Amino acid sequence: MFQPEWESMPRERLEEVQLERLRATLRRVYDNVPLYRERFDEAGLAPEVSTLAELADLPFTVKDDLRACYPYGLFAAPRSEIVRVHASSGTTGQITVVGYTANDISMWADLMARTLAAAGATRDDVVQVAYGYGLFTGGLGVHYGSERLGALTIPISGGNTRRQVQVLVDFGVTVLACTPSYSLLLAETAEEMGVDPRSLPLRAGVFGAEPWSENMRRQIESTLGIRATDIYGLSEVLGPGVATECAEQHGLHVNEDHFIIEIVDPATLRPVPDGETGEVVFTTITKEGIPVLRYRTRDISRIIPGECACGRTSRRMERITGRTDDMIIVRGVNVFPSQIEQVLAGVPGVAPHYQVILGKRGSMDTVEVHVEVAPDLAFDEVRELEELQRTVRGEIASALAVSIGVKLVEPRSIERSEGKAKRVVDLRDATGGE
Repeated sequence: MFQPEWESMPRERLEEVQLERLRATLRRVYDNVPLYRERFDEAGLAPEVSTLAELADLPFTVKDDLRACYPYGLFAAPRSEIVRVHASSGTTGQITVVGYTANDISMWADLMARTLAAAGATRDDVVQVAYGYGLFTGGLGVHYGSERLGALTIPISGGNTRRQVQVLVDFGVTVLACTPSYSLLLAETAEEMGVDPRSLPLRAGVFGAEPWSENMRRQIESTLGIRATDIYGLSEVLGPGVATECAEQHGLHVNEDHFIIEIVDPATLRPVPDGETGEVVFTTITKEGIPVLRYRTRDISRIIPGECACGRTSRRMERITGRTDDMIIVRGVNVFPSQIEQVLAGVPGVAPHYQVILGKRGSMDTVEVHVEVAPDLAFDEVRELEELQRTVRGEIASALAVSIGVKLVEPRSIERSEGKAKRVVDLRDATGGE
């Protein structure tokens, strides 16, 4: 462990620390952030709690709040104390801005060092950071954590995949940090360049920024010959470093000395017991720049009951299974792209590259999965392709309890992403008149 005094702190003491820090955060946001002061005053609430359970009675924060307060309206520190800003991509609307004080940056570096150490990294490793740099939090978050750990850090950022492979080879990279889908593109590109991915000195991967299935993990580990670790974070809460898997690979340890996690029922918005699935909600308890209270992430997960064999005492959240805003309803059945990915990764003859295409036929919505066949499968063998298509359709129907159209496409015909993979393509507006 990078900080065993915190990571293995007795639960009773950890909860005392959480309560103390939560109280300070409530006072900080009430005194310095107009939005929170208005919310508390309108609800007739004092910015005080006597137990952690009382957090469930406080107002939520949602992404629209950050958009409405753009750019500086949620800052709880004077602008003279803000040393950096990051922002979301803004693909779904106005970008959301978060600010960091010098203490926030130092804390973030500590948490990312914890993350890398949990994946098995040490100061003797060479870490290639292939997350994007800039306003996106991924690249710089991992970068600072790698340097805090003392590892040799390569800030290559995203893109230029052939150069990435060359750097992996020439610099003897041992730890790769990128999105899980990009790691498979790197492996695919390495093979095209005549490099066996398993011959690289890589031994660990730190993957996040998009949901990925257990089957995809096994595929990455087999293809690259590494241990693939899931990490979790989001810009509105901090960036990467909120939670991470350990060597047990059974749930992501939440850094509870800095964040309080709740799982709430998306319908009632009340907390559910540990073990039940719901929407992930986070409260920051040490951030100075932009603390957030009960931030609704839209991510779907659950708390895994029990203790972890690694010795960390923090609670574990299950890997993200989807997002409430990514959910597709197919004839009354809720379907997440990650569920489709889990099925496809277990079917021989198809590649781990797919897209879910949403269309419209008359007044009816249509859903079709486009999935690449494996490179070694002859695409002109009609009978073999028809049999594979029936297999894929049957496996999806069996796993999801709903039938979805399947179209097999040629290898490398689905656009590759150097960041987050685009899994859902919504053509309903374009096909609405057909």
